[in-house]
Amino acid sequence: MSKKKDPHYVAKIEHAIAEKYGQETIQNPKSNWDPEKEKEYLEQIEKQAKKEIKIEQKSEKVLKDGFLINKKLINKKSNRQCPICSAYSFSKRDDLYMNKFECCIKCYIQYVEDREERWKKGWRPNNEINKTSS
Repeated sequence: MSKKKDPHYVAKIEHAIAEKYGQETIQNPKSNWDPEKEKEYLEQIEKQAKKEIKIEQKSEKVLKDGFLINKKLINKKSNRQCPICSAYSFSKRDDLYMNKFECCIKCYIQYVEDREERWKKGWRPNNEINKTSS
């Protein structure tokens, strides 16, 4: 008799698989499933989805000025231009003064040094002084 005409062919295959790999391999997956396992499974899926979203957000690229840039780099606030004299700088020393006094080192020396209290209260040189000193 050929395989196609044998009505017990599927049962023979299942029996052979069960002998080789164990009875669990031929069981219906729902036979050992209960509501508690379902809840645990759904929690695992949710946790994995959150991880994948975080990873995706970290590596997301954005087109800016013709270049693909990592999105997390764009979100970082980086002020390289002095609001007082409009000088643009990549100096680490300027970064220090920009973060603390919102001006470059040149403006710090000229306007802030020894007058920090006045600066912290909000005093800033007017625009006409800036134009003549640039």
